[in-house]
Amino acid sequence: MRIKILVVDDEESICDILKYNLELDGYDVDYALSGEEALGFDLPSYSLFILDIMMDKISGFDFAKRLKNNVNTENIPIIFCSALDGEDDTVMGLNLGGDDYITKPFVINEVLARVRAVLRRFHSTHQYPHPTVAHKQPARTADISYKTLRLDNDEKIGYLDNEPIKLTKTEYDILLFFLTHRNRVYSREEIIREVWGDDVVVSNRTIDTNITRLRGKIQPYGKNINTRIGFGYGFKETD
Repeated sequence: MRIKILVVDDEESICDILKYNLELDGYDVDYALSGEEALGFDLPSYSLFILDIMMDKISGFDFAKRLKNNVNTENIPIIFCSALDGEDDTVMGLNLGGDDYITKPFVINEVLARVRAVLRRFHSTHQYPHPTVAHKQPARTADISYKTLRLDNDEKIGYLDNEPIKLTKTEYDILLFFLTHRNRVYSREEIIREVWGDDVVVSNRTIDTNITRLRGKIQPYGKNINTRIGFGYGFKETD
């Protein structure tokens, strides 16, 4: 079964371009010309949403909020694709749980690379048993812990004082990288390679925004994520 992607954009020409090229890349692609139309689709059946922002009635941001507030779609990744190129717009998209943000006009090869990277991260955090061995229970993966902060690597959920933390996939991946690579500073380029992969372009602002948001969610351990100006970030253990 091929991966399904839903494009939501009120410009039919953009939808056609994305559908044509994504299907050439091996995906099944549907599109809707408004958020209202998209609500009529079987949303939980998709593995990725590509959302325009400036649409009538239901904007891309509003549509993303609906996805994140529905238990059946809250974990499905989102890529925003918009002509809005301001820093505040990008930060808003990431804060709403977006996994990437592409500005128009775009280069289609960059879009394809970003789609591959987001889906690779998504599938790496969701285990699908092979049909011939579905009856077997896989061995449990050890949790990653630091004091009262814990990552359940099977459920892909973070816990703070045994209470679940609502982390996006990117935040989870960053925290997992830090907790498994402690007491060393990593450059932004190293973090991009480990979290996003080599085939996607990620801005420094995207990294900084995700780490700032992550710090706020894991208090009081946010202070353990150190910033070394001119070098990068690292997770430092403290007594």
